[in-house]
Amino acid sequence: MTVPEQYRLAEAFTVIAGELLTTRDKQDTLQRIVDLAVTTIDGCDHAGITLLVDGRLQTPAQSDEVPAVIQRVQDTTGEGPCVDATYQDREVFETGDLSTEPRWPRFSAAVVEHTDVRSALGIRLTKSGDDALGALDLYATAVDAFDDSDRSIAAIFAAFASVAIRTAMEREQLIEAMATRDIIGQAKGIIMERTGVDDAEAFALLREGSARMNRKLRDVARGVVGNQGAP
Repeated sequence: MTVPEQYRLAEAFTVIAGELLTTRDKQDTLQRIVDLAVTTIDGCDHAGITLLVDGRLQTPAQSDEVPAVIQRVQDTTGEGPCVDATYQDREVFETGDLSTEPRWPRFSAAVVEHTDVRSALGIRLTKSGDDALGALDLYATAVDAFDDSDRSIAAIFAAFASVAIRTAMEREQLIEAMATRDIIGQAKGIIMERTGVDDAEAFALLREGSARMNRKLRDVARGVVGNQGAP
């Protein structure tokens, strides 16, 4: 990679970092990642994100319909480069020709049958340390589409993406926590006004309602606010 190319990429990643860290919400962040992957990584024609959610793999964002097709194949076969990138010790799994790939026979055969994708590159997205968030899924129609430069850029891009996703998830959790606190506060106020109990007793009533109905405390509180009554 020449010095001008290095400067160009440094500038590009500065822009990417700014865009990813100023997105509106988690879904917006995920979508920007896959869109930017296609425009930033030369060999990439299609991109998706696979996330590990409650022990299952999901693909919440795709650059187009092709990664969604491949995700369905991945779900059916339980194999592929992005599955291995998420679960295995190595962070990167790649194939230059799915039509001759022996490692994931059912996955490869189905992708070749249903799409024009031939090259695939799966790079782990991380929470912290080696804990996996999922994988960045890169696909190309050409055989041996990804060269050393593409792999290096993709690895850096995945690191940026991991930070952006973690930041978006933390922001989402904070917003949810604030909303939960607010709705519980409203519910306690309604109970206190209607029954004459104090703050602690109102909260105890909410907890009792949560245990009795086997529902989360915030859902019980929403019911109180919606019905303007005690649980």
